Amino acid sequence: MDDFTYPAEPLNGSQKPQVLVIIEHQVLARTCILSILKKELTGFEIVEMATTSGLNWLSGRDVRLIALNTGDKQITDPSIEDDLALVATFCPDAYVALLSNRDDEATASAAMQRGVRGFFPTTIPVDVAIAGLRLVLAGGVYRPLPIVTQNDASSLKTIAPELPFIVADTGATEIVPEKTMVDLTPREQQVLAALKLGLPNKLIAVKLNLSENTIKMHIQHIMRKCSAHNRTEAVLRWSGRLSGHNGHARSRVPSTS
Repeated sequence: MDDFTYPAEPLNGSQKPQVLVIIEHQVLARTCILSILKKELTGFEIVEMATTSGLNWLSGRDVRLIALNTGDKQITDPSIEDDLALVATFCPDAYVALLSNRDDEATASAAMQRGVRGFFPTTIPVDVAIAGLRLVLAGGVYRPLPIVTQNDASSLKTIAPELPFIVADTGATEIVPEKTMVDLTPREQQVLAALKLGLPNKLIAVKLNLSENTIKMHIQHIMRKCSAHNRTEAVLRWSGRLSGHNGHARSRVPSTS
């Protein structure tokens, strides 16, 4: 297969759409990603490549996003540094999203420090990845929350002092949800979903077509219903509740140690 492949659909009219680029070495994975994005992110021209060497062909095009799979490599790997440099050279205005087999905090932080707008471990569900890509396309930044392990429990306890923890024999950290939480309204659920993605109030307001003051009001209601002191604690409490069975089981976050 060629290193550089244009979409099969012909472009209609003289107005060229914005371009999304998928850079994935493995053909099967690239084809699957292409198929999903065509269904979920309509209105864009999606271009697939095996390597960054084809980026020079996109000179002059309106490239909005480049999704690069780094596989098992560290962000500091010279080949990844070279790839990011090529992206900056040929598509300086494009947002960059990295797909990685690594889900550790150090890799995510290193990516963010290099100006990457989205960090997507291969361990996250497809629907979460799509939501994260939409956030990046809207001008936001997506990365999963740091994984909480047994050693991190005390530090997270400082953030959410009333959130109880139980450390299981497996080394996993369990978050025990409150049993008295009041159900959220549909609109509050939408706001909470945006909070889970790390969106600021301004982007949430744009996403939901509401004023920032209305978003602040919904967040206050969510925090009160979750008995939370801040946005992070509200997300943790509600996520712990929804991950359990019948609203009372414990949510377990696997340990990486």
